[in-house]
Amino acid sequence: MIAPSVLAADFANLQRDIEMVNSTEASWLHIDIMDGVFVPNISFGLPVLKAIKKYAKIPLDVHLMITQPERYIKEFKNSGADILTVHIEASVHLHRTIQKIRSEGMLAGVALNPHTPVESLKEVLNDLDVICLMSVNPGFGGQSFIPGTYDKIKSLKKMIKKAGSSAKIEIDGGVNIQNASKLKTAGADILVAGNAIFKSDDPVNMVSMLKKA
Repeated sequence: MIAPSVLAADFANLQRDIEMVNSTEASWLHIDIMDGVFVPNISFGLPVLKAIKKYAKIPLDVHLMITQPERYIKEFKNSGADILTVHIEASVHLHRTIQKIRSEGMLAGVALNPHTPVESLKEVLNDLDVICLMSVNPGFGGQSFIPGTYDKIKSLKKMIKKAGSSAKIEIDGGVNIQNASKLKTAGADILVAGNAIFKSDDPVNMVSMLKKA
């Protein structure tokens, strides 16, 4: 599955870029919400998410890089989120937060920063739909991929199989046509790509190439 990241879109032509993604083989549209506290950057919030929902014809994969994400679960549901991912590092009562996301009818995801071991998810593996491994340090687009992610994917895949979990592994950060195949081989199910898609000469074809990699 390919999930183009709106963070790399042209914000002055957001409707155009969303409609372009609709015409591709993308499965989800990835939306990064940053608060300037959990990560050193501010992206956009609920009003922009609502505007994106008007034009998107595929599910909205909303990635919360914010402190105390549990405060806004219902608001994100009401603004159009289909998948809601919170950071393990930002959620003190993670299990409760996952339950709340699912009770609102969304798929539940948890994201891990590069330094966070996959073993920290052991107790909630069977409650998750998506596990997002950050392959860059969160906060900014266009960063270089962290090679240690490959081993992390393999370890997580083993854990998921052992637990009998149906959680999908999502990779976010520095994904491009050079590493897509290797990520897939390691066990990734969903690739989030921003610059690789939106900054390419032919974004529609790039989504297709990433999917076939």
